[in-house]
Amino acid sequence: MKSVSNLFWVITLIVAGNTFAQSTSEKLKKEQSNLEKKISNTRSLLDKTKNNAKASLNELRLIDNQIRFREELVTNFDQQVRGAEVKVIRKDAEVKELTQRLSDLKEQYRQLLLYAYKHRNKFGKLMYLFSATSYNEAIKRGSYLERIADIQLKQFRIIRQHQSLISKEISSIQQEKEYKLKILNEKRSEKAVIEKDKRKQEAVYSKFKQEESKLLSQLKEDEKKKENLKQKINSAIQKEIADTEAKRKKAEAEKAKKSTTTTTATSGTSTTTTTKPETTTPKKETTLPETKESAALSKSFEGNKGKLPWPVDKGSITESFGRNAHPTLENVFTNNNGVDISASKGASVRAVFEGEVTSVLNIPGAGKVVIIKHGNYRTVYSNLQDTYVKIGSKVTTKQAIGTLLVTEGLSVAHFEIHQVVGTTSVALNPSLWITH
Repeated sequence: MKSVSNLFWVITLIVAGNTFAQSTSEKLKKEQSNLEKKISNTRSLLDKTKNNAKASLNELRLIDNQIRFREELVTNFDQQVRGAEVKVIRKDAEVKELTQRLSDLKEQYRQLLLYAYKHRNKFGKLMYLFSATSYNEAIKRGSYLERIADIQLKQFRIIRQHQSLISKEISSIQQEKEYKLKILNEKRSEKAVIEKDKRKQEAVYSKFKQEESKLLSQLKEDEKKKENLKQKINSAIQKEIADTEAKRKKAEAEKAKKSTTTTTATSGTSTTTTTKPETTTPKKETTLPETKESAALSKSFEGNKGKLPWPVDKGSITESFGRNAHPTLENVFTNNNGVDISASKGASVRAVFEGEVTSVLNIPGAGKVVIIKHGNYRTVYSNLQDTYVKIGSKVTTKQAIGTLLVTEGLSVAHFEIHQVVGTTSVALNPSLWITH
């Protein structure tokens, strides 16, 4: 019985190990698929810049992204290959252990058959039962004999079955490992090709470095445009907050006016009018109370953090939120209030969540800008050539709201997310909100 119990735990551990390994493998395969999509997308964008005689910093950022994605993919395949090797080693050990147990059971059966042959007597079982000291003991002995025979037969079949299954798994995993090794070599070759492309771009880097003064001048101009965009967006949001607050105060004043009690008492020829005395309360910092609809939308927007769709169907982030190192100038950094996503020229821009358009602006250097309200959150879409919405428009998730400007063979979508807190707005990192 002890050997049977041990066998049960061995099989249980095998099944648990297989489940964990399968989960890890599926996770790596999902990551692999995601990286391959990013590589394909970036390659497509780079192909569209081939005919552009003037190389751009945006193109260099795309190449950097492409190499980084390929390096991550190579790492992913390394992990999958190592995982396959570990699985083969573990499965081989499992087969050896089960084979040994099968051999032990066969020996037990052999000895049992030999003993039965040497002591063949049709009354042997009856004698074993009749030698019991009581009726209950005889019943237990009979049950014991049946149970032993049944358990040995079942375990023999289970081990045979698992031995066959594990042998098949080893063959399958070995094939998978060979396939992964083949793909890994291919990916390494692709990485070498991309690195070769990057070396070709070093000439462009050198050219950029020779024009550092021009680049610095251009950088200062771009930073001014970013600051102007930031101020315009903040002003638009502040104006919306102020308008909402003014409407709230007006509604409260009208409500207070209606609630004023005027009592007119007529006695003879005299009329007395009594008005509820005004009360003054100390001024408090103004905050905007949410309506039920607004609060629900805010909660829904927050609940989709990390799951919102991209503002463009396909693209590659070429400048992240916050402080970014310049791709060619040492110790030079830029600041971004959102993220810049390179996309195919003239790509369509879409709302990342349902809401209401509160502003449509035309800002020099940033094209047209659309701001959408989602409760206490705002999403901002810049660098638009055309817009399909106007102030007050209700939009749904993934609804097209405009198209992008075209520059240097590509289009770049500038996307921001803000949270309104009291009467101020705070810029959030969009990368934490949109899906990757």
